[in-house]
Amino acid sequence: MALNPADFAYLANYVKSSTAIILTPDKDYLVESRLAPVARRVGVNGIAELVGALRKNSSPHSEIGQLISEAMTTNETYFFRDVKPFDVLKTTLLPEAIERRSQDRTLNIWSAACSSGQESYSIAMTIKEHFPQLSNWRVRLFATDISKSMVERTREGIFSQIEINRGLPATMLVKYFTKSGSEWRVKPDLTKMVEASTMNLAGQWPLLPRMDIVFLRNVLIYFDLDTKRAIMKKVVTSLSKGGTLLLGGSETTMNVSSDFDRLPSGDSFYYKLKESAALPNSAHARGVRFGTSPAMTSQTLS
Repeated sequence: MALNPADFAYLANYVKSSTAIILTPDKDYLVESRLAPVARRVGVNGIAELVGALRKNSSPHSEIGQLISEAMTTNETYFFRDVKPFDVLKTTLLPEAIERRSQDRTLNIWSAACSSGQESYSIAMTIKEHFPQLSNWRVRLFATDISKSMVERTREGIFSQIEINRGLPATMLVKYFTKSGSEWRVKPDLTKMVEASTMNLAGQWPLLPRMDIVFLRNVLIYFDLDTKRAIMKKVVTSLSKGGTLLLGGSETTMNVSSDFDRLPSGDSFYYKLKESAALPNSAHARGVRFGTSPAMTSQTLS
């Protein structure tokens, strides 16, 4: 590979400290494929020189640091990914949340590790399609990711034909998108529902509103156990009483958090915050500083 062991170790330590992603020596092919474009972009001759430049300015907020951190995350996503979580959202989570919130008529949903926004807009379309009663509620849909470029893409809501073809039903394409050259743009009534911001799940969190539903899918599997536990502890405190959590199909709270009950929904399942772990709901609508802290994660690496 292009890096000697000392440079690889330095890079691995930097990536772990800035994103909590664990780089092992067997990922050298991935490092090379991900960082070669970064080296060309910043005008250095190869990955070794890129690491040398990083050594001179290793701040996670430096341009090189941010480019490296973003390059080492995986932005694999598509509309209505895995289907079942959105069935659970439609048949169980949203009806339960609507009943819980019937007095104050507010609803907070969080798509963590949102990548380029397909999950966020899939949630928004589910709400629009099946819950017209929420049209006069205050519904806030938060989307966060480590990558500034992914957050910008989420805000813009512009997708290529290939991205559209991955999971988006034709009926929803016609209803919620407009053609923009060779791409498709989400209509304003959906983009205004989504509040996109940079955030690091493994770092210090900004002040969050209390969440009713959290999508934290296909993220925890890439962290070590201590990081998983730290993240889940903060998820617990961010959820409102009766709040619910969706994880990826290969993820679990087992040995990570004892604060959730695993409940069935159709042929799938979800996690509900235990009564004993819930904080009072008095602060449900607090917090408008969401996303104002420095860029932070959706660490996924494959």
